[in-house]
Amino acid sequence: MAASLFDSAMFSRLFPTGEAGRLFTDSAEIRAMLLVEGALARVQGARGIIPAESAAAIDRAAMEVQIDGAALADATGENGVCVPGLVTAFREAMAAPEHAQYVHWGATSQDVIDTALMLRLRRALALIEADVRAMLGELAQLAETHADLPMPARTFGQHANVTSFGAVVAGWGWPLAGLLEELPGLRGDCLLVSLSGATGTASQLGPQAAALRADLAAALGLSDPGRDWHTDRAPVLKIADWLTRLAVALGKLGEDAVELAQTGIGELDPGGAGASSTLPQKRNPVAPSVLVALSRQAAGLAGILRGAAVQRHQRDGGAWFAEWMCLPQIVLGAAAAARIARRLSAAMAPRPEAMAAALDATGGLIHAEALSFALASFLPRPEAQAATKALCREAMESGASLADLVARDWPRIDAATLFDPSRQMGRAPEEARAFAGAAQALAG
Repeated sequence: MAASLFDSAMFSRLFPTGEAGRLFTDSAEIRAMLLVEGALARVQGARGIIPAESAAAIDRAAMEVQIDGAALADATGENGVCVPGLVTAFREAMAAPEHAQYVHWGATSQDVIDTALMLRLRRALALIEADVRAMLGELAQLAETHADLPMPARTFGQHANVTSFGAVVAGWGWPLAGLLEELPGLRGDCLLVSLSGATGTASQLGPQAAALRADLAAALGLSDPGRDWHTDRAPVLKIADWLTRLAVALGKLGEDAVELAQTGIGELDPGGAGASSTLPQKRNPVAPSVLVALSRQAAGLAGILRGAAVQRHQRDGGAWFAEWMCLPQIVLGAAAAARIARRLSAAMAPRPEAMAAALDATGGLIHAEALSFALASFLPRPEAQAATKALCREAMESGASLADLVARDWPRIDAATLFDPSRQMGRAPEEARAFAGAAQALAG
């Protein structure tokens, strides 16, 4: 099995990351770091910190030079970071030492690595957002279409009372809508430029250091933090937390879909083939199962990432390296989950006959709560609950339907209404339609 399923050709359709997967390759990281070096030179040249002609040469070369990640392996292994080797290779590739001497002027490796990371995270968030918005459109349609389709609601894995499939879909979709509403603030607060020098003091960037950092932020379309954040990993943690909560929300959808598609329930067709190697009758819920797996991976890695945020002094190599190991997996897991969920939401379909059969499976016991409140019109509430429990016990022991027992003992109750699932959904249809309207607006 591949070390990372996201990099595996064999598993690429099971864990599809799309364009986001290309953001976490050597070539993408090198390209992003060169963009940072070019933009740094450009803003330094504009402020007269380095010669303008050298700034132009560096900026132009940053767009043109190609550097192979393998060529940086020895230097990275020796230095623990890739930037010293990158700067050396970049200067050599420029073949203009009079200009190349100004590459990386006053910056430190972490400035370049963190800023380049933010450029890639910005693109990853945009790709994931597009999939989530498209998915919300599909969920909105499902919720609207099936707002009035009754099905069993379940608590602790058991039938509780009646809901609608549209309301279940809304329960999957509302967390996604909330996550999308958080994105503008997340981008503004957390997609930050870094330019603080070796220990966060900007000691070699000169008296214009703060203005230079603001210039670099503007040049790259990132936010200026107004400070050093080398060991304050809150911006990374907040982005990772958003991605983890996305994976968890989609994992909840996956868990429900696996349960509703299982033998004996069959209330949901999750779409897809899902063939077994030996069992002809199987149609496994593959996509929902992948969502569950990705949510568990994200939750586990998020814990490691939080631990890595405790960094010693002005830079902590071990903690920083642990972040490198976890963060790409969290991003790619969320990207894969969003792509899978987008397809799943377009393919899944409820099975009304199976839902109706499930509602009838317990002989009307799913309406016990409604019965207890109906009896409260004739009895004090505690006595109504006790009477309902006694009738339920008799129904389970005798095999008689609860409706028949109610007709026998309580003819004053309108059993036709009480035991009609379409009349016992409460606000579920309204909740489904409210979600559908909100989701359609977010889907654009």
